[in-house]
Amino acid sequence: MNSNAEVEILLVEDNPNDAELALRALKKNNLANNVVVVGDGEEALDFVFARGQYAHRKIENGPRVILLDLKLPKVDGLEVLRLIKADPRTKAIPVIVLTSSKEEKDIVESYKLGVNSYILKPVDFDKFVEAVKDIGYYWLLLNQSAKN
Repeated sequence: MNSNAEVEILLVEDNPNDAELALRALKKNNLANNVVVVGDGEEALDFVFARGQYAHRKIENGPRVILLDLKLPKVDGLEVLRLIKADPRTKAIPVIVLTSSKEEKDIVESYKLGVNSYILKPVDFDKFVEAVKDIGYYWLLLNQSAKN
């Protein structure tokens, strides 16, 4: 990927199979041009806040949308969400929780922290493709986002 290109989607997913499914679904819908995949919450925060191995990036060139799993190693998804939404430089980035957690407390806490959408991962690939297509079309094509 061209490091100067705008990152459209940051996919934060520790399960390689789920990450691959999401990438396949994005590609199938021509939404996978500029996707960065990270495998844990710490790396997601490093990417968003342009630190560590991503220190060469500019924080202002953040992703247009973040697809965030909740059950992550190192730093869990709720903490990632909290930190992104608490920082004035990143709080406008739409964050979509894409998780298998049906726990009411996770849903309630996600919305309290400012998540833009909470979507349960469908097990069926065709349904997953459809959900990812809908997410991509809405957040990348229809939604008007504020530029920092």
